[in-house]
Amino acid sequence: MVLAKTEGQLALDMVSLFPEKTFKNRPNGLRADLAQKLADMKPAFIRFPGGCLVHGDGLGNMYRWKNTIGPVEQRKAQRNIWGYHQTAGLGYFEYFQFCEDIGAKPLPVVPAAVSCQNSGGTWRIGGTGQKALSASEMDEYIQEVLDLIEWANGPATSEWGAKRAAAGHPESFNLEYIGVGNEDKITPEFEERFKMIFEAIKAKHPEITVIGTVGPFHSGEDFEKGWKIAEDLKLQMVDEHYYVQPEWLMANLHRYDKYPRSSTKVYLGEYASWGNKLKNAIAEAAYLTGLERNGDVVHLASYAPLLAKKGFTQWTTDMIFFDNVNILLTPNYHVQKMFMTNQGETWFDKVISKNESDTTLAASCVLDSKTGDIILKIVNYSDTGKPMKANLGKFGKIAAQAEKTILSGQPDDENTFENLQKIVPVTSSIEVAKSFDYIAPPMSLTVIRIKQNVK
Repeated sequence: MVLAKTEGQLALDMVSLFPEKTFKNRPNGLRADLAQKLADMKPAFIRFPGGCLVHGDGLGNMYRWKNTIGPVEQRKAQRNIWGYHQTAGLGYFEYFQFCEDIGAKPLPVVPAAVSCQNSGGTWRIGGTGQKALSASEMDEYIQEVLDLIEWANGPATSEWGAKRAAAGHPESFNLEYIGVGNEDKITPEFEERFKMIFEAIKAKHPEITVIGTVGPFHSGEDFEKGWKIAEDLKLQMVDEHYYVQPEWLMANLHRYDKYPRSSTKVYLGEYASWGNKLKNAIAEAAYLTGLERNGDVVHLASYAPLLAKKGFTQWTTDMIFFDNVNILLTPNYHVQKMFMTNQGETWFDKVISKNESDTTLAASCVLDSKTGDIILKIVNYSDTGKPMKANLGKFGKIAAQAEKTILSGQPDDENTFENLQKIVPVTSSIEVAKSFDYIAPPMSLTVIRIKQNVK
């Protein structure tokens, strides 16, 4: 309660209205229903804080992790490059704790000591473009990145581990990955500073996987320059980004078939087709079968953006929309969840046969080693039902009944706040055998989960 006893003016620096019940009842935690929708996907990792706000609208606007820990009222709030206000109420501690709560690995991204190439409005006319920290500032900045690793993993007796412990988490957060840079313009200034940060991390923390960046597109000058840096430095992984039309995804289902198998691995850190209609989601599903097939090359993938509040975003392709009461799960969300909750460690070739000349069809077969389940994913991007055939001869004895989940509808169907349930997955049982036929419904993703080694 704030009580004014005399006439005058009252200046409030920060007001935070918070639900009493947060996810896992964490102090300063997340909105419980939204957090649960993410937890329901069973993600293997979560990237944070995300895209262009990482490197910021100018050097003074870069996302600096130390400004986001400690008492909320002492954190540094700022406008980000997308024009939104950030209180930093959801800071690094809350992020790492949420990852731990849902069994996801944290994947923080730090600036590569350069600002966004779009700083100052260069997507219009004018602007300042990419700027780099001076050479005299680099030692301090590199230490800031190293301090993040100590804060996440260091003992409670270390300087930054003690700050983590003081916040209520004396144990390590077990950080394994750190991204350096976000789809930056690959300039000499960027390359010099990225190399300095990378070498400092590898010297002090060789156990950490450093993820590089190869620009904002699936090809082009920055893409090629970023990959050249990765090859020269022998990076373990790089972060590819692309937002494309669904037709591009369907035309590039075999993109990663052509990548070298023993080189730097790929993290597809931001991708989506432009839209939240069913056809967008089904094109993404077809593309994901290619990522599964090439799991030895593409080690990580994350759809983006993740969350958008109704009426407060100018980016209209997002996975989850919400207002103060409701949550809108897009068809894209359902596709991601169907893949995430049906992952496998081993991919099998020539299990699902289809018309190989039909570019609207895609399929994948994986084995979940924890359960022994065989998981079939079948995609039809056309407007008619299409036949496929499953041959499970290479597996052991299977159950006669399997679980089938289908997401289907009309190509332009989408969920809205007026109709939140227009497109949702439907689960039922299906009879299966060592060899069985299946008609994939029009514009659909089907996941069939088959038990084996049944007595």
